[in-house]
Amino acid sequence: MIDVVRADITTLAVDAIVNAANERLLGGGGVDGAIHRAAGPDLLAACRAIPVVRPGVRCPRGDVRITPGFCLPARYVIHTVGPIWRGGQDGEDDALASAYWNSASLARSHGVQTIAFPCISTGIYGFLPRRAARIAVDSLARWSADHALPERMRLVAFDSQAEQDLRDAIQRR
Repeated sequence: MIDVVRADITTLAVDAIVNAANERLLGGGGVDGAIHRAAGPDLLAACRAIPVVRPGVRCPRGDVRITPGFCLPARYVIHTVGPIWRGGQDGEDDALASAYWNSASLARSHGVQTIAFPCISTGIYGFLPRRAARIAVDSLARWSADHALPERMRLVAFDSQAEQDLRDAIQRR
């Protein structure tokens, strides 16, 4: 089941929340910064313990890593790196779809039944919000058609426009 809610993702009582992270996994702005602040300093320490795969990169674009949720209501934080919008000619759609798909896959491997996703890449990364909403809904709908877990996938909007974009994407599906 996929649903939409307008909320602060850091307050949701779910098994896992997804963090729209940067490749360094060292916190940042937007949802990434909010999750790091709410989870407390142990989250940063856990992220620093994740091996670097190449200089300055712990999690490549479209990939995922997992840490405990620490002070969050969620048991886990699944960190994913969405694409920076570069006009649609740099594989952005596929990378965004991979971020959602790989997050659901990692959640499943950890027995997660409920998961909350932010609007990945639509903040400072500049991905077009309506396009991102369609990709998020399509990716998660395809995932849930073939997998039992996570049972409930919640798309979390921070404002009314993002909420409407997500609801429209679900209705069009």
